Amino acid sequence: MFSIRGPLARLLICNLLAPTTMVASEPDPPAPAQPAARAAYTSTQLKGDDRILHALNRFTFGPRPGDLETVRAMGLDKWFEQQLHPASIDNSDLNARLAGYPAMQWTTQDLMFRAPSNAAIRQAMNGNVSFPQSGVLHAVYENAIYRMQARKAEKADIAPANQQPNATPPQPPDNSMAPPAGSDATNLAARMNAIDDNAQTAKVLSLPPDQRVMKLASMQPADFESFSRSLRPPQRLALVADLAPAQRETVAALENPERLVVDELMAQRLTRDIYSNAQLEEVMTDFWFNHFNIFLRKNEVMPYYLVSYERDVIRPHALGKFEDLLETVAHSPAMLVYLDNAESIGPHSLAVQRGQRARIGRPDAQRKAPEGLNENYARELMELHTLGVNGGYTQADVTEVARILTGWTVDRPLRGGEFQFNGNRHEPGSKKVMHEKFKDNGEREGRELLHFLATRPATAQFLSRKLAIRFVSDDPPQALVDRMAKAYLSSGGDIPTVLRALFQSPEFWAQSNQSAKVKTPLEFVVSAARASNADVQNFEPLLNALRQMGMPLYGCVPPSGWDWKESTWVSTSSLVDRMNFAVALTSNRFVGVTVAWAAPPDDATASTPAVEQEEARLEKMLVPDGVSVTTRSAALQQFQTQVADDQQPANPARPMRANQNLNRPTARAAAALPREQASPLERQDQLLAGLLIGSPEFQRR
Repeated sequence: MFSIRGPLARLLICNLLAPTTMVASEPDPPAPAQPAARAAYTSTQLKGDDRILHALNRFTFGPRPGDLETVRAMGLDKWFEQQLHPASIDNSDLNARLAGYPAMQWTTQDLMFRAPSNAAIRQAMNGNVSFPQSGVLHAVYENAIYRMQARKAEKADIAPANQQPNATPPQPPDNSMAPPAGSDATNLAARMNAIDDNAQTAKVLSLPPDQRVMKLASMQPADFESFSRSLRPPQRLALVADLAPAQRETVAALENPERLVVDELMAQRLTRDIYSNAQLEEVMTDFWFNHFNIFLRKNEVMPYYLVSYERDVIRPHALGKFEDLLETVAHSPAMLVYLDNAESIGPHSLAVQRGQRARIGRPDAQRKAPEGLNENYARELMELHTLGVNGGYTQADVTEVARILTGWTVDRPLRGGEFQFNGNRHEPGSKKVMHEKFKDNGEREGRELLHFLATRPATAQFLSRKLAIRFVSDDPPQALVDRMAKAYLSSGGDIPTVLRALFQSPEFWAQSNQSAKVKTPLEFVVSAARASNADVQNFEPLLNALRQMGMPLYGCVPPSGWDWKESTWVSTSSLVDRMNFAVALTSNRFVGVTVAWAAPPDDATASTPAVEQEEARLEKMLVPDGVSVTTRSAALQQFQTQVADDQQPANPARPMRANQNLNRPTARAAAALPREQASPLERQDQLLAGLLIGSPEFQRR
């Protein structure tokens, strides 16, 4: 791990905590003054490869090795236009990786049935819903019920003595016939039980995939729980290593169906961000999901609804018309549940009138409190989704919007139901929002309201500013925002048209905006994986890193979403966390994440290239727009301070990979060895690469 005293750590913190903007390379010294000659014109616009790299840093999650050459050959304008049409881009490699998550293509209802939530398990326990009485899915429910009952039993265990002063203390079990603790007989019994458990585990692991899955599904819940808890990490990996994706999902559902959904939701998201060739689509999916933010842990059903929300609502409309996106979000069960509009009922609706009549004559204690208007979604619709906080509306307008949207609800949300307009819950009568009258027209009222909000000049300004902050600078020029807003209004809210206006603006290409944005933790982690060409088979280390850096995936609690400005993400502790992540990634310290830097020389006697030579090679690959002389010097100095630790002998307790021959590894295998098992050249490259990914220049985009 890095020490804050390291030279590169100090440089990173000083540069990123400084109030002034840092550029990737140091400026050339000023030319000698020419008093008699007119000053030569110097363009303030990015040119050549700097222009390409700037676009790659802003419109993708970071360039991969070879991206600069690809865009240079294609032409920057053509590349950008292709990115605006993601369906035209070959994503066969991404699709092959996504095939490992078949559950992510299920409907919400199927997902809730086949990987039941804790809420569904409680309903099954109470007999409110039926579930399969045989087969693998029956085992999934049985195991989940067993775990829930076990947790309840733990909570209902013996109360503390101070809560029952007169109670007879529980008597210890009669162990008079048991051998004393620590005796040879006890130790022998423990060893024999361990041998039996190991034999049982080995037997299960040796079964062919189909039989192995069926064996797990046929276990009694208590036996399965005991078996699962007994697995050591290598055994757990071996359990699913050769299973097909659907079989792996079955095993995961047997262990914890709700965790299966969350894990795959996050894994497929990072898979797209890292490996998609349609990078602008993924960047805009991230932008719009953040704009229409939903917190993963709102309740137990939200992870299930988020699968469809991102897949069917956000991504398909990320490069379409904003009004279409707005309306699809407004109809999505995820948003209606998240901001409580599904519970909103008009104060004068038929449902309330019927409830009042039903309560007539009942004692007060038996009267159910009347349902009421919920303004949560109405407020966020105006403040966060369309007009902005200074959009010219009042609290009275918020209330009227809430009245218009009464009846927009979800059919049986605990079972994965879809949008439903319930006319009985809809507030009757006409409404007025910002001086615009909306006649009583059921669900159509809401559609007319969404059109009204989507076409307001205030909405055009609000969205254009957010896009400019995301892609240009933390404080974008108002002239740029105005041109983008004009493009929005003239095109009917066409998102690609607004992005073209940004792409064609002189402000976007200004040298002062190069490297002016600090990466969020998500951008940093994903860009590091892309720059290093990491092969990620296990996303848990990346997800843990995001949590450590303060940006858990789908973990933003307020509906306002994450802030993209530098001040939110730059602190001493967070920057050191990033540097430590960089070195761990490049040194293959994350299980299931492989980075290959260089094959060892064919000639075992060949000398290792000079550190300066390797730094230059890796710098060109990882930070193609270069680092400053100061950063390069600090990185080389930091390298020297870390060499002693890097050359420590291998940990003999660390398990070797299967079929791994350290005497003569293949080029790819040797290039991906952990630090302790790698060649001197590879260890050198791993540390240098980590220092470069942790550098101030890589932290910016």
